[in-house]
Amino acid sequence: MDNKSLMFSSFFIALLFMIFCVPCAISQEVDDEREFSYDIRSPIGPHHWGEIHPEWSSCNQGDMQSPIDLLHKRVQTTSKLGRLDRDYKPTNATLINRGHDMMLSWIGGAGHIHINGTEYQLNQLHWHIPTEHTINGRRFNLELHLVHQSTDGKIAVIGILYKIGRPDSLLSKMEPYMRALAPSKEVEKTVGIIDPRDIKIGSRKYYRYIGSLTTPPCTQDVIWTIVRKVRTVSREQLQVIREAVHDEADANARPVQALNDRWLKLYRPGTDDERN
Repeated sequence: MDNKSLMFSSFFIALLFMIFCVPCAISQEVDDEREFSYDIRSPIGPHHWGEIHPEWSSCNQGDMQSPIDLLHKRVQTTSKLGRLDRDYKPTNATLINRGHDMMLSWIGGAGHIHINGTEYQLNQLHWHIPTEHTINGRRFNLELHLVHQSTDGKIAVIGILYKIGRPDSLLSKMEPYMRALAPSKEVEKTVGIIDPRDIKIGSRKYYRYIGSLTTPPCTQDVIWTIVRKVRTVSREQLQVIREAVHDEADANARPVQALNDRWLKLYRPGTDDERN
């Protein structure tokens, strides 16, 4: 094989890798917020997301959509799901303004969680104001999503809900970077090493159900874990997030979706751990 043929073959193999392998390794969320809106009155609002692109049809037609109301009368309490198995590590991160939210992305991942024998790498987290999930119809002030992905592209998200109260320690670290992004047209800031183990959960109890991404394309079969304990965030921190996001929306939370025939479980530790 001559050099020209060898170069062509190498290029073709690289192209096939990019087409078929790269999508498996990246988040499936849409980053360009100009294509959709959270305004329910808008023609590109949540009720119309499934009409914007054929590949977004699950947003309107899917029967396993998120978020949902964590309604206690539908909950099955169990101790068989097991403790939330987190194996995180400190890693260099970048804060990215996606226009509809602020996302903290870890370069190369920041460790893993394990669910039912599958390992999911922590790739990024982002915030929604107010919460997307509700508890018995009650909506809180902020929701943090930790987005994980397995090597075969499956997604698992941990959600933490917040109400107004004491400042959140992670947001306290992010405030200077968010303030720096707010007045400028920059979309990202390197923030150095961030340890996801510093994100406080405060309870071993959690809700578990199968749902979807809460932004287009609303991909289904996402494993959701919502921490039972509602944590706190200050009003000032909420304001910093809203001022940093480069849009005019007052909220970036998708309306609650129908549970349909899905199961909804609440993990409650055994007797020895009940006090936790």
